[in-house]
Amino acid sequence: MDVRAQRVIPVKPSDVAAYAMDWRHDHEWTQGITSAELTTETAGGGFGVGAEVTRTAYFLRKRIDYVLRVEEHEPPHLLDMRSVRGPFPMHVTYRFDDHPDGTLAQIRVRGDAGGFYRLAGPLLAPMVRANLRKDLRDLERALT
Repeated sequence: MDVRAQRVIPVKPSDVAAYAMDWRHDHEWTQGITSAELTTETAGGGFGVGAEVTRTAYFLRKRIDYVLRVEEHEPPHLLDMRSVRGPFPMHVTYRFDDHPDGTLAQIRVRGDAGGFYRLAGPLLAPMVRANLRKDLRDLERALT
């Protein structure tokens, strides 16, 4: 699965990234996430490359607990995270690029469903895409 969504948000990239890259806001704009916690800080402390965020979410009516490790962190343009614990391998990339009308916000999710989620395989990509579109809509609503 490789799913992408994008949306132009009428806010400058630094403001979009400051909000979206702050794990404390994950539950406010990311579909299904009920909580997020910084469970491993960077070597120097805080959030950045090497930090890990534990998220609790619900997808297909099932609770999912997973840990994302920050692979790249280049505010205000890029946050790239890979799952290190969870029900299936996942790679999530957020990009926030300059656009004449504000910010071109993009989310890309890559991964392979396993176990219970493999049964939903044909429906998984369209459902993830719909959720990503809602995420970007809710991100815009939170900022405007």
